[in-house]
Amino acid sequence: MSMDSHKRDFSANARLPGIFALAACIGMVSTLAAFVLLNLIHLFTNLFFFGTLSFAERSPAENTLGLWVIGVPVIGGLIVGLMARYGSEKIRGHGIPEAIEAILFGKSRMSPKVAVLKPLSSGIVIGSGGPFGAEGPIIMTGGALGSLIAQCVKVTAAERKTLLVAGAAAGMTAVFGTPVAALLLAVELLLFEWRPRSFLPVAVACAVAGFARALFFGTGPLFPLETAAPDGWSLLSCVVAGLLSGALASGLSAALYKTEDLFGKLPVHWMWWPALGGIVVGIGGWLEPRALGVGYDVIGDLLHQHIALQVALLLLAVKAVMWVVALGSGTSGGVLAPLLMLGAGLGAVLSHWLPGNQPALWPLVCMAATLGATLGAPLTAIVFAFGLTHDSNALLPLLTATLIAHGFSTVVMRRSIMTEKIARRGYHIYREYGVDPLERHYVDEVMTTTVESIDAEIVVGDALSTFFGASQLRRAYPVVRDGAVIGVADRALLERFCAKDSEAEAAKRALKLADVFDQTTPAFALPSETCRLVATRLAVHNLERLPVVADHESMRLVGIVSRSDLVKPSLSHFEEEHKRERFRRLTPARGKRRFAPVRKAG
Repeated sequence: MSMDSHKRDFSANARLPGIFALAACIGMVSTLAAFVLLNLIHLFTNLFFFGTLSFAERSPAENTLGLWVIGVPVIGGLIVGLMARYGSEKIRGHGIPEAIEAILFGKSRMSPKVAVLKPLSSGIVIGSGGPFGAEGPIIMTGGALGSLIAQCVKVTAAERKTLLVAGAAAGMTAVFGTPVAALLLAVELLLFEWRPRSFLPVAVACAVAGFARALFFGTGPLFPLETAAPDGWSLLSCVVAGLLSGALASGLSAALYKTEDLFGKLPVHWMWWPALGGIVVGIGGWLEPRALGVGYDVIGDLLHQHIALQVALLLLAVKAVMWVVALGSGTSGGVLAPLLMLGAGLGAVLSHWLPGNQPALWPLVCMAATLGATLGAPLTAIVFAFGLTHDSNALLPLLTATLIAHGFSTVVMRRSIMTEKIARRGYHIYREYGVDPLERHYVDEVMTTTVESIDAEIVVGDALSTFFGASQLRRAYPVVRDGAVIGVADRALLERFCAKDSEAEAAKRALKLADVFDQTTPAFALPSETCRLVATRLAVHNLERLPVVADHESMRLVGIVSRSDLVKPSLSHFEEEHKRERFRRLTPARGKRRFAPVRKAG
């Protein structure tokens, strides 16, 4: 067997098949939850706006309530405020920040109350005209279901996180029919790692939800669209669309949290805030009824250029105000559908002026760019837009504009709309991640192989005077018996052993080192282990160094690894990140320019 046989591209995990099975079950359960949530929205829409008990899909824009429509969102907000106060405060907000907080700071544990109250409260809010989508609530609900199922079996916190995210991504897949985009959302926003142990079970859940969705919602894209291949002028248009979409995303995020701050200054309990926000929603719905509710039909009309410019401008303004105020009031609802509508509205307005002879393209492009910049998840937005429309000709403009918008927002905004709320609760989230240098290197690469050890047959007193006297060379030494490690001795340990009973100190000094370590199992490292694993073991046991043994059975000493050894991989990483070098430069020669080797480090 090769000496490097332990080194792999990805870590092995024998528990993956069992996690796959759980993820598949969670995918099916989340699809059922999405079906229930969408039917709750239909039920409450019919109840609030048409006075009927029906699950038929109807738009609240068709209501004939007149001025009375202003009171409907107020009633819905009041009900949800009461549910949040006396049920669970976790149902407030749009769901994704709460899922992130549970993942990073709550060991991925969510309560049964959230799994029941979140879809119910969202159904009431959206059914009473709240300008939200179903995706945020189903992400929270699916995540809660995944967490609950994981809490019923014996899994680690990391595996529970994977199953929580599997439920969240499966729920999004069930609502929109975009399994790849849901998987990317998990990677960009929820998992905070790129490991087969995590994204493969999430992919399984998304696949199951994608197939199961056909049983409940049918097949095909939600907003089928086909545009022509982009021409050369489209690049300039993509730049303009990306910058304006980034500006819109930044403006919406800033406005949302300013509004939330204003609600926080009101001299009333937060339970009443959703009802107060409902007043603004009701007025907006009276002015522009199509701004009420989920608005998937409006998104489709914007994408297909079925809405006039003046109407698009009014719809964009009213929807933005309604959404910012309603979400800032702490009610329950999602962000994806409103952002899709606002972005599509921006694109519909820009399509009248952007060059490129592609008016149908820009609502789609701005929709994705606005979503990606707001969430801080550009790849998700690009694939999401493609999954919603199946328009392959739009992929290049989507890529260009969305990444420009994302770049704009990362420069202008300190945090995304997803992390700002968590930061306000005292938790900072750093969303960039890469391969840890300690994960890339193994113990056999950094350990010291020339090791001086102490024989276990030496008495304690001789060990103290010989190895830990005035001429002490090292802080600790492995103790071996017949070549096998039985422990690590240092001055403090041996002096503490002798000082437990001062009257018996002389007798204890006469004992062999083997007697000191016979009752303990030594901590050790293997050459095939990663530096990260060993660094964690040092931290857990509060140690400075570990003996490295050939295997568990023989315990044969082959080296020693210390904390200072584990710094070595970080030095290389530091140089890669901060040391600037130039190896070649252009120098003039006989009227021409040629490359000359040079090395300059700074």
